[in-house]
Amino acid sequence: MLPSAGSAYGRRVTFPDLREPARRYLTREVRVFLAVGGAGYVVDVAAFNLLRSVRPFAVLDPTVARTVAVVAAMCVTYVGNRHITWREHTTSSRRREITLFVVFNLVGLAFSVLTLAVSHDLLGLTSRLADNVSANVVGLALGTLFRYVTYRRFVFGAVPDDGSSGPGEAAPERVPVG
Repeated sequence: MLPSAGSAYGRRVTFPDLREPARRYLTREVRVFLAVGGAGYVVDVAAFNLLRSVRPFAVLDPTVARTVAVVAAMCVTYVGNRHITWREHTTSSRRREITLFVVFNLVGLAFSVLTLAVSHDLLGLTSRLADNVSANVVGLALGTLFRYVTYRRFVFGAVPDDGSSGPGEAAPERVPVG
């Protein structure tokens, strides 16, 4: 346990020790994945704001700048995840890998849109703070968890040459026929 802190009523308050769960869940892979995603987020926000201030994007609908910014961020996160997070994993088809990456990225983005729609339109929480919490905290967290699981399992998972069905799974036993 971490040291206790005194309270105004003379009792000591103890705080849970979160170091062990953090060590268990924040593996190198997770930390690097989050760092790559953070870099992608910075590129996304910076590109969007830069594009909104230069011609021709400044006079176009903001969704054009948003789309270009998301594509730039996806390129950064793809390269980061391919060459840093899961550099030891190999794949037999780069086209399949990129296609799955884009599809899962769009599904992850849909989490933000969906949580925003639920909060804003269904629950009536229409403040700028509520919109940001629903889209950029709750939606981003759900989308990030979804991306991590799907990237790890389907996009950057090692394609086994031994006939097994995925990363971390043993190859099925070969029983001689006949």
